[in-house]
Formats: sequence, C-alpha cells, structure tokens
Amino acid sequence: MAETKMSVELMFHTQLSKKFREKLQAESEKLAGIHDGKILALSAIRTCYSSNKPSEIAIKEGYKYFGSVASDGKDGSDADRLIRQIVSSKHTSTLEGISFTFAIEGVSRALLTQLTRHRVGFSFSVQSQRYVRMGSDDKIGGFDYVVPDKVKESEKTTEFYDNGEHEYRFAKASRIYEDAMETAQMAYDALREAGVPAEDARAVLPNAAATNLVMTANLTALLSFYSKRKKGRGAQAEITELAEALRREVVDVEPWTAQFFEEV
Repeated sequence: MAETKMSVELMFHTQLSKKFREKLQAESEKLAGIHDGKILALSAIRTCYSSNKPSEIAIKEGYKYFGSVASDGKDGSDADRLIRQIVSSKHTSTLEGISFTFAIEGVSRALLTQLTRHRVGFSFSVQSQRYVRMGSDDKIGGFDYVVPDKVKESEKTTEFYDNGEHEYRFAKASRIYEDAMETAQMAYDALREAGVPAEDARAVLPNAAATNLVMTANLTALLSFYSKRKKGRGAQAEITELAEALRREVVDVEPWTAQFFEEV
C-alpha cells in the first residue's frame, strides 16, 4: 500500500489504413503527409456537402483545401478554415470518427465516479476490485491510494478520534488521512482472513483507492469533457489534471486540434 501518482498515456488513435494511405501517396506525397485525423475530418465534413464519394474526397479535393490559405483570414489552410466553421456551427458529428485510446493509471475511485458520468462517446475498461484482490499479502501488495493536494498542503492541526489508539489526539490532515488509509487496509485484510470474499471486503475500501483503466473517446466527446473539466470551471483538481493530460496527448499526435481545446 502506497501513495500513487496519475499517469496518462495515449495507446492508440485513429490512423489511415495502409491501402488508403497508398492511394494518397500515389496522388501526392504532400497529401500523405497531412495528419491522419485531419484527413478524416475533411472526408467526413465534405461527405455531407460533396457529390464526390467519401473515398475520393481527400484525393479529389485535397489540393483545394490543403493547398490554399485559409479564406477566413486565420491561420492554416482552407481545410483548417472548414473545420473551424464546422466546430463553430456545432456540426461536430463529423469529428466523432477520430478516436483516441488512453491508459489511465493511478487515479482515485472518486475520479472514476466523476469520469464515468461522461457517457456519450466514451468507453471504459476498469480494473476490478472484485477480481483483483487488494490484500496486503496479495500480489498487488495492498491498495494504492491518491492523496489530494489540499490534504498535503494543510498545515492546520486538529483533534480527531484515533480508532487504533482509542483516544482523541491532535494531528495534521496528512497524518489523519494516512491513518485512515491504514485503517481501511487493516479492515480489508481482517475481513479476508475471516473468509469474506474480495467482492464483499472491497466495501471498506475508500474513494481514495487507486484504480487503472483503458478509456476510448472520440474527439467531439473529449472536447465536451475538456470544456467541463478544465481549470477554472469548478472541477475537482484531480479530474482537472486528467483533462489537461488528455489534451496534451491528443494535441501531440493531432496538433491541429489545439485551437479547439483552447476555445471550448
């Protein structure tokens, strides 16, 4: 059992198929060098308005949109202008085909509860406390836990009842918090020793208990999530940290999305 830190890593994201990339390369190396997500965005957007087939749009219309300066006077190509126009008009179903899958590790079950309220465009595979035993003598070595910054930063000493000592004493928030984690671990271990199955013993584990998950979300869903959970919107610090980490991972592989995260 130990304090843990959040880790977010992009594992997979939407990419052109080998066959389609070869078609683009045969037409133009420049087209083949455009970010995959932007090729998909243009194809999806123009499918709604073009007489060309979806498989033809990037090839037949790519020069027009990627090869000309944005006609709205802003940065980028006319493809960037078109995507900005679509986002502004809320026609963002055209961005739902661009998906990202993340490994999210070392986050609290409290964060998980908040995160899974975002349902549209998200899917989750979460480490189970039923099947992954959290005992001190189990392979996992006891549950890890997340400590909120406000707990770490508190310098105030307050009186509380210590179940271990069966008396009132004074301590800082960080010590009270650590004692609570130790008490929960001892209770879990005792229940397991008493023959209680893990699926029932887990009831005593705290919201601070850490978990891991694989999460997939499309670009439209991530922009919506970020708009609600980014710093300054009143979200709890841990999920704000997650929102920023997700944004960084997406922008790293699809840099053209940065402006939309800034604007939501």
